Amino acid sequence: MIKTIEIMDTTLRDGEQTSGVSFSVSEKLTLAKLLLKELNIDRIEIASARVSDGEFNAVKEITSWGIANNCIDRIEVLTFVDNGTSIKWMKDAGAQVQNLLTKGSLNHLKFQLKQEPKQHFNNIRKSINLALDEGFKTNVYLEDWSNGMAYSQDYVFQYLDFISKQHISRVLLPDTLGVLTPEKTSTYLNLIIKRYPNIHFDFHGHNDYDLSVANSMEALKAGVSGLHITVNGMGERAGNAPLASVVAVINDFLPDIKINIKEDALHKVSQIVATFTGFRIPANKPIVGENVFTQTAGIHADGDHKNNLYFNDLLPERFGRKRRYALGKTSGKANIQKNLQELGLTLNNEDLKKVTKRIIELGDRKERVTAEDLPFIISDVLGNNIPNKVKVQSYVLTHSKGLKPTTSVCIQIENKTFEENASGDGQYDAFWNALHKVFKGQKIDLPKLIDYAVRIPPGSESDALCETTIIWKKNKKEFATRGLDSDQTVSAIKATEKMLNIIHP
Repeated sequence: MIKTIEIMDTTLRDGEQTSGVSFSVSEKLTLAKLLLKELNIDRIEIASARVSDGEFNAVKEITSWGIANNCIDRIEVLTFVDNGTSIKWMKDAGAQVQNLLTKGSLNHLKFQLKQEPKQHFNNIRKSINLALDEGFKTNVYLEDWSNGMAYSQDYVFQYLDFISKQHISRVLLPDTLGVLTPEKTSTYLNLIIKRYPNIHFDFHGHNDYDLSVANSMEALKAGVSGLHITVNGMGERAGNAPLASVVAVINDFLPDIKINIKEDALHKVSQIVATFTGFRIPANKPIVGENVFTQTAGIHADGDHKNNLYFNDLLPERFGRKRRYALGKTSGKANIQKNLQELGLTLNNEDLKKVTKRIIELGDRKERVTAEDLPFIISDVLGNNIPNKVKVQSYVLTHSKGLKPTTSVCIQIENKTFEENASGDGQYDAFWNALHKVFKGQKIDLPKLIDYAVRIPPGSESDALCETTIIWKKNKKEFATRGLDSDQTVSAIKATEKMLNIIHP
């Protein structure tokens, strides 16, 4: 039989425990809406009770929206065994489901709370009953449960015997320190689920050994009814089980398991979380990384061209993405042909060999080659296909304390030379303003600059090259150009010169 399992996202609570991450009220509300509506996550854990005024305001905003949109029962808050203080906080904030944090190992109970099991159980019962009196639902976390199974299994069973008789909806089993292996996950959960078949168990994996996805997979095989994840695997230390990877694994390898997540929204939400947190997604991160649907080796592109020989079930279209073919030292003719097709260009076999040779040379020099660079490489190699009609002949950049930066620039368009000068908020801004003067006189509209990013390769020295990438928009079409130089402003000017040639009629 096919079993539908719940996915609980804890990006807004556990994910916010990533060092250096703090969501604003508006960011939390935006993400809550995206998680529940765009991704169709079953449940979200949005905050810890009693943390701060900002946390309280965020919960209040999200629960108000949840009530208005009939999904308040899918919004959960972490609470504590604190004689009702968390319950009052929840009530004032408008939340209706508590995830009560309790001790799942004897070690934590004795040394952190300094309590005996009976005392802890009595306090838990009180918190559950107080929630019940308010009409709230309760799920319980067994903190450090995985170590509890390893070193104090009798206590875990004593706890579960107790909790199975309480008014709770779910038991949440976190691998708090990320110490489980797939084998241990399977062993422990099979043991527990067979002993307590009527309890709804969630598994909450941490990624300290990079095993959170594998452990989540074993948890599902053992029979858990829910999984906890975070967008981009955010969380303390090495983070939590990453949403995108878990979703792909379930859909591709567990045919008896069904989930409600909308795959095509994964990449978009991932990008938004990265923007809000300032934590970039690793380029090789499965599903959502920049490079994961990029073929680099020429033999791969050749195989894809002939019969999709290097495709697997992780088709980029599933996730709202597109396959790309990188250009570099390992590129073959097939890679270049794929990129030429995207640009609407064709080359004969002899010219293609020449262009391939030049791209490999650039790759050997560690130059980064993109599809946007192809017209210039073709022009350089073949001499007459796409000439550089616009050149930044010379410029003077000045920057003095207390004065606005200024630029004087000389631009050659075809066989005509134009000079202008301007000031701006920075050296590149002054250059851009001077450029506008030149092209306004020529009645040519420049594209809109919509993104500007500067990157220095990791481990570089102070005189190393920096790469400036600029995203432009013209006639509703976006395109990117890159410049490379030891000076940041000069690399931006080089990227701009490429743009000028692309738009030149």
